[in-house]
Amino acid sequence: MADRTYSYDPVGAATALNQQTHRMEQGQLWRQYVIAGIANIAIASTGYCMGWTSPVNIKLKDLSQSPLPEKVTDDQEAWIGSLLTVGAIFGPFIGGIAASKIGRKWGLISSAIPLFIGWILMAAATSVGMIYAGRIFWGLAVGMLFTISPMYCAEIATDEVRGALGSFLQLFITVGFLLVYSAGPYVSYSAIAYIGVAFTAVFVVAFFFMPESPIYYLTKNDREAAASCLMKIRGRSRAGVEAELEKMAVEVTASMQKTATIRDLGEKGNFKAMYISCALVFFQQFCGINAVLFYMTNIFTAAGSTLDASVATIIIGAVQLGASCITPFVVDRLGRRLLLLFSACGTAIGLGLLGMFFLLQANGNPIAAKIGFVPLLSLVLFMVTYCVGLGPLPWAVMGELFPIEVKAIAAPIATAFCWILSFLVTRFFNPVATAIGMHMAFWIFGVCCVGAFFFTMLLVPETKGKSFQEIQDMLRGKTSSKSEKA
Repeated sequence: MADRTYSYDPVGAATALNQQTHRMEQGQLWRQYVIAGIANIAIASTGYCMGWTSPVNIKLKDLSQSPLPEKVTDDQEAWIGSLLTVGAIFGPFIGGIAASKIGRKWGLISSAIPLFIGWILMAAATSVGMIYAGRIFWGLAVGMLFTISPMYCAEIATDEVRGALGSFLQLFITVGFLLVYSAGPYVSYSAIAYIGVAFTAVFVVAFFFMPESPIYYLTKNDREAAASCLMKIRGRSRAGVEAELEKMAVEVTASMQKTATIRDLGEKGNFKAMYISCALVFFQQFCGINAVLFYMTNIFTAAGSTLDASVATIIIGAVQLGASCITPFVVDRLGRRLLLLFSACGTAIGLGLLGMFFLLQANGNPIAAKIGFVPLLSLVLFMVTYCVGLGPLPWAVMGELFPIEVKAIAAPIATAFCWILSFLVTRFFNPVATAIGMHMAFWIFGVCCVGAFFFTMLLVPETKGKSFQEIQDMLRGKTSSKSEKA
């Protein structure tokens, strides 16, 4: 009886029994949310690292608060802001190797190593070179996590909640931003570092007890370990997960029939997935998000806002978090395309208003003094709409588009491309804004948001509620039969 229960027979009584058991066992959906949430504590830690420059840049120019013997120059400040993205360019390749060799779980845990090294360098910093090195190590961790975390969340999720778990990346990164924005201005430089260390330690301890992705074990031909993981993730018995496990095994077997190489990215479905992923991360970065985040305090100071820059930054961080909470609840109902279209429109309007304000200010128009609230209003609009679509969904969509055997090659390339763009934006935003005017810099970003709208409308497929196999068939121009659907 045990053999009949656990073996796969597409027309036999065992399959019927398994499917009936699967339907009877509702499972515990909350487990997927909890596991993905704990996995994304590391993402929150990277948000803390990425937002670190906003409060710390001010401290580094005040010798009474800085650990350095001299104030940092504007050029050094630009390098501090951008070097994290340099590390993040290389991190995805380390993450991709780790995900395929030691697993998604241990790949995520190993990202804590460069995070800890970065915080040690920051806490002990006596020169700007140590800060540079710390930022690069943080970047390695960011690149690793942005590659592995979407992969892990997509692989543990059922089709109906995959979009929600994929959007956790943006939600948790805003938790990190809000924490550093809230604490940074009011605690010492060293205290900021100690909080960062504690953040990372909490992730390592909590995630140690979480399961591996069952798909990883299936790629290693360890069906029993995959079943054990799936039982923990779904909250079902072995019989209750058998039908889903068999479906996963069939997909993995089909995907692993050949070893993927970079040439496979030229195949029709893979090429389409690649250019969609790269285009989405291009628009994500060239909407100017990292320029805004890294230099938010500078933007409010330059705008001459009547509101204290630190308070305004905290408000923006809270808005980010609130907006990011929306996406997990609506993405699997409204779909990816609609949210991306809404996000592109909103960010374009917000950047247009911000550019208009800086143009009035640059021309000495007296109206600028009367509308000092516009920078805050514009950035609130920008952040809300960014966090709903352009922030989380490129990562969620990327985790869905690539077949299993290609993910380890394609995801690091797309993620590295993202961070190359991020480096360009963060390193050269200030020089470009100085050369052509802050208003022109924001309008260029706004034009890119308009481009994102039309690209999404014309070329981005809807993946809501589709299985991995259905998505692959759609990219290749095939039609899945009813038997293939989830």
